[in-house]
Amino acid sequence: MNILLFGGTGEGRELAQWLLDQKIPTLVCVATEYGETLLPSGAEAHVGRMDREAMEKLMASRPFTHVVDATHPYAVEVTANIKAAAEGAGLPLLRLVRQSDGEDLCHKAGDMAGAAYMLERLPGNVLLTTGSKELDAFAKPGLVERCYTRVLPMADSLDRCLKLGFPPKNIICMQGPFSKELNVALLKQYHIKTLVTKDTGGYGGFREKAEAAREAGCALLVVERPRAETGLTLEECKEKLLREGEA
Repeated sequence: MNILLFGGTGEGRELAQWLLDQKIPTLVCVATEYGETLLPSGAEAHVGRMDREAMEKLMASRPFTHVVDATHPYAVEVTANIKAAAEGAGLPLLRLVRQSDGEDLCHKAGDMAGAAYMLERLPGNVLLTTGSKELDAFAKPGLVERCYTRVLPMADSLDRCLKLGFPPKNIICMQGPFSKELNVALLKQYHIKTLVTKDTGGYGGFREKAEAAREAGCALLVVERPRAETGLTLEECKEKLLREGEA
């Protein structure tokens, strides 16, 4: 058995550690050098963004037996490219699907533009926890000034926030995971009235954000997932790989 794992998420890193523990040869693909630093010690990494053609070329470079897609539930294009590349390479694909956790009583928007539209009609300061790539819709006069962004502590994330016009004092560069207590402290520190998040599930810290919003007395605005997915949970993925490795 030889695994090509597209990771970068919390459950992807946990699966990479499990594969290391099982002594199953694995190459973990991450988009950035920063993502590589988060991988478990000893994991072999391929660093860099790839299109479908590059993915298929990588799949043909070694005798891989399985491809595992453990990318973010909002990375729609990446997942589509992985699926097409695996089909082109004739390799079985396992999609590791993060369980949805966005069923709380809260505001919901279908996309970032819809969330920004709602925020223009909601009062007070806003904490955006959607990631630096999803900030364009919120960079509007009258809205951007009251939005606080929590992004990864990377130069390109900070640069993107500044170029979009977010005030420097409103940019929070931090690496998670974030506890409920830390979220509550931030909400209170910046007098946040609405916390904006994706439906990222347990590994994305959704529950800690939802509970913090409730405790701090602020609204929760959830940007829903782009589509419903079928696939395997982390435990189901482990079990399937074990079964097929023994076959």
